[in-house]
Amino acid sequence: VRLSQPPVLIEFPRSITAFHPDDITLPCRATGIPAPTFRWVKDGHQFGEELMGNGTLLGAGVKPEDINDYEGHYRCLASNMLGTAMTNTVELIVETRPVLPKQDKVSKKLRERESLVLECNPPKSSTPPLIHWMDKSKFVLMVHIQESGRVVVGLDGNMYYANVVLEDSREDFICNAYYSDARTILPQEKISLRVTPSNDGVSQRKPRLFNKSPHHHTAVLALRGHSLVLECIPSGWPTPSVSWRKKDSRLETTSAREDKFGRWLRFDSLGQEDDGEYECQANNTHGGTAHGFTVTVEAEPYWVETPESLLYTPGENLRLHCQVDGIPTPTITWSMNGVPIKDVDLDPRRSVSQGVFILRDAVLDDTAVLQCEASNKHGSILHNTFIYVVELPPQILSSDAVVYTTTEGKDINMQCETFGSPLPHVTWERDGGMSLLTDQRVSLLTDGTLMMSSVESEDSGRYTCSIQHTNISIDAYLTVLTPPEPPKALSLSELENRSLTLSWIPGHAHNSPITEFIVESREGTPEEEAPWREMRRTSGDVSHLELLLQPHSTYRFRVLALNAIGPSPPSQPSPAHSAPPAVPDSNPGNVKSESIDPGTLIITWDEVDKRLHNGPDFRYKVFWREGRMGHWNHDEVVGPPFLVKDTETYTPFEIKVQAVNSLGGGPEPASAIGHSGEDGRLQIQEEDSRLLGPVVARGRRELARGRRELAQDQPDGGEAARGDGEGEVTVVMVDGNKTSEEVTGLRFYSQYELSVSAFNSKGESPASTPHSFSTQEGAPGMPASMTFESPSETELIVHWTSPERPNGRLEGYALVHQKVENSPEKVVLIPDDVNQHYLGSLKPQSHYVFRLMARTAAGMGPPLTGKGHTLLDGVPPSNVSLDAGEQTVNLSWVPSDEHRNHGFTFLYSGKDGERGGCYYLHTGGGATTYTLGGGYYLHTGGGLLPTHWGGVSGGFATQGWFIGLISAVVLLLLLLLILCFVKRSKGGKYAVKDKEDGQGDSEARPMKDETFGEYRYVDAEEKRSASQPSLCVASKLGSDDSLAEYGDSVDIQFNEDGSFIGQYSGRHPPPHGNESSGPASPLDPAPPPPIAPAMSTVLNRPS
Repeated sequence: VRLSQPPVLIEFPRSITAFHPDDITLPCRATGIPAPTFRWVKDGHQFGEELMGNGTLLGAGVKPEDINDYEGHYRCLASNMLGTAMTNTVELIVETRPVLPKQDKVSKKLRERESLVLECNPPKSSTPPLIHWMDKSKFVLMVHIQESGRVVVGLDGNMYYANVVLEDSREDFICNAYYSDARTILPQEKISLRVTPSNDGVSQRKPRLFNKSPHHHTAVLALRGHSLVLECIPSGWPTPSVSWRKKDSRLETTSAREDKFGRWLRFDSLGQEDDGEYECQANNTHGGTAHGFTVTVEAEPYWVETPESLLYTPGENLRLHCQVDGIPTPTITWSMNGVPIKDVDLDPRRSVSQGVFILRDAVLDDTAVLQCEASNKHGSILHNTFIYVVELPPQILSSDAVVYTTTEGKDINMQCETFGSPLPHVTWERDGGMSLLTDQRVSLLTDGTLMMSSVESEDSGRYTCSIQHTNISIDAYLTVLTPPEPPKALSLSELENRSLTLSWIPGHAHNSPITEFIVESREGTPEEEAPWREMRRTSGDVSHLELLLQPHSTYRFRVLALNAIGPSPPSQPSPAHSAPPAVPDSNPGNVKSESIDPGTLIITWDEVDKRLHNGPDFRYKVFWREGRMGHWNHDEVVGPPFLVKDTETYTPFEIKVQAVNSLGGGPEPASAIGHSGEDGRLQIQEEDSRLLGPVVARGRRELARGRRELAQDQPDGGEAARGDGEGEVTVVMVDGNKTSEEVTGLRFYSQYELSVSAFNSKGESPASTPHSFSTQEGAPGMPASMTFESPSETELIVHWTSPERPNGRLEGYALVHQKVENSPEKVVLIPDDVNQHYLGSLKPQSHYVFRLMARTAAGMGPPLTGKGHTLLDGVPPSNVSLDAGEQTVNLSWVPSDEHRNHGFTFLYSGKDGERGGCYYLHTGGGATTYTLGGGYYLHTGGGLLPTHWGGVSGGFATQGWFIGLISAVVLLLLLLLILCFVKRSKGGKYAVKDKEDGQGDSEARPMKDETFGEYRYVDAEEKRSASQPSLCVASKLGSDDSLAEYGDSVDIQFNEDGSFIGQYSGRHPPPHGNESSGPASPLDPAPPPPIAPAMSTVLNRPS
């Protein structure tokens, strides 16, 4: 019979905001037998029809104009014949999609180092938007504004600048508000920002906090488990740093972490330990400020203990505990099948006390689903639990005759799961009816499981689980695996001089078969015993083993058994057995001579292990004789070394060492060759040291090793050898037994001297007489460098330097060139005394590939490859810099070598918009510097292509003290004029104006700002014309003159009124005469510029 089940909710709704009917989805699903039905309650009233199978509430089919009717608070109830389960209350908010009101473009103008707030005021919504500040990049793509300690987006979405810099100027700041639930992005109207240079001399500003008072606290109420951000965004120059601290304890004891470059203190999940006083401090070199926060952490209701859904039998008493916590303390209410207990029919068997539901003497009709709901001002939680009163016969659900296996010392759980109503009572017994209740290692769990800790080998056996008052039981079998017991009854048999047989009886295997036996021995002489060591291993089915013995040793044996769990303890040792002595089985190894002093022979060897002495009175018998013939000399010693005196210097000896004891000597030893000590007097036999061929030498050596020295000399023909290491000595080490050696790594076309000397451990002999030889010519190396120069659009000059290693006499060069676009190669042969080549009639603005090779009589060397091109189109300078002085401003740039920057134009205007002018200079592509008087703005261009504007500081003229001084002087002059006017009124006319009218205007009118925009692009033919038109119309200064002869720097200075006060400066005085125009080239050097005219001439004004 299928057992009925009360409804159990498995999917719950959550509060949402809906902007369209399609956004309405409130899920509600439950299990149960029979399948539950679903209904919704909105604001305490039935909403909609009863649903079958799935209780999810959807907005499909709702008209958009009716969506407001769905706003409210909802519960879902799932019911079957055993009860009703209920969800918590959720809220459905209905809003229209956010839209932006009409906005005007905002323009802001600030001086650098001032603070700034760019406001972003998106429409309010129950789902706050994500704020993104962006602007357009040079690729017309929207990119995020990069945040830093200076620039931060706050919690309110505004963007805060601690101080602005010139680079902050932009035309299109855009605040984008992204509403994820509404699937809407609202870009606000663009904001333009212009930052101008600050000339007020203020270099520092004390920090101030945006939106915060330094003398007040901010009180913050936050909830346990929620996130929190404390914010301190400072302004000031230099950019302040921000630090945080917790006043009443250490910040490290909280869950806080700094974010947003220290401007935020973030709590990802608040706990009660985060409650307290916090302070942020902003500091820079000019001072500091602080602001305090009082964080109070409260809590929504949360569960401490929830009641469990269980089966009950008639007559049982129930106590369901519903324990919650929260700040403030939550209120607990109980409901039955979705109806508050207070509204259910009174029953004296049922009561609620301090969150505990009590039911006495349960009956079948008490089956129901109970709801425990806890709430405080921050929210509510709800838990469903069912009480199912049913009467069922007891059953054991676990399998019978299960075998449990474990190892000694581990814990084991043996299952006996039961079912029934009332709940069956389970007992466990050991085989034979032994009770387990007296064993402290045994526990009986509520589900009938028997738990035994630290099991022992004796716990193995049969266990029985039974239900009281019934004839129902199952058996369980426990097998405890342990290492085996040690073998026993060790005995020795078949005793021989060098072997015996060891036998034993295996111990108990303890439920895991023995896989191996380990035989250990303690070996030694009667005077000394060694530690136990492993001697042999054998399989687990063997109980005896033949063992080999070492003569003159005493043995004891023991055996260990091994299974899958581990090794057994060792057995008791066997009786001791001593093997009789015998002559040694082996002789010492590594016999050699280590002679040092002349006239002596020192013989050494490796000593024999004591276990291999095989008998008492062990010694070494040393043999030696000169050469390999003659009588053997011998002597006996107890150990190495052995010294033989009065020998010849470095004489070979045949040597050997034999092991002996009281029973005799070991086997015949092998002999070795050793030498007596060396002497330091060495000499090369000159008549046998000779040179064979240009690079191979042979010679005779007296002793062990030889040495060759190679000295590089001048090459043939008297020219010095090129490359590193000229004249250096090279040493080649050769084995002493060799009489020839090939010397490699020599250079072509070079002369060498070679000599040979011998050496041993005592020193080195004198060198032999040097032998001279020369190497042959070879192909040269590649040229050291190759550069290109393009004097015009159709000309190219290739320059190069000779190879670092010519490897012979250079006979010339081969230059191969071709256009990059797969054109045919052209080859030019060039004499060796030429290091440049002129190419004419080339295509303008074209690229060429060059390969240059040097050649000698031996052949052509490797090529040096390079790429060159004729003159390319001009580009404006991109590295213009301005340097303001007291009375002048230096304008500097470095034109590109690859482009036709024959001329540069710069315009200047006074800050008052009245002064200014235009200046054009033909530079010839060299680095240039110009100086302009204070109080001007500059604009430079290369050729006819404009670059950029640059703001110029006016020096002391813009300082406050200077302005004050000028103001005082003007005021004094005004007083004097008033006095003069009074005097003239009394004494007649004073012809000041007539005198002034007679004077000419000594200052020409400057160009106005409007002229700065008069740049234009010309076609290619105009660009390639020999004479470029000046932006200054007819006002030129040296427009066709090159400054290449005057070095890399040209200074031009102007007074504050724009008049010329300087002249060209360079490394050479300017010669007079030749004033031809046109670009400079190496074939036709550029003439020097003329002496600079007065500024009135430059600006084409009458003087």
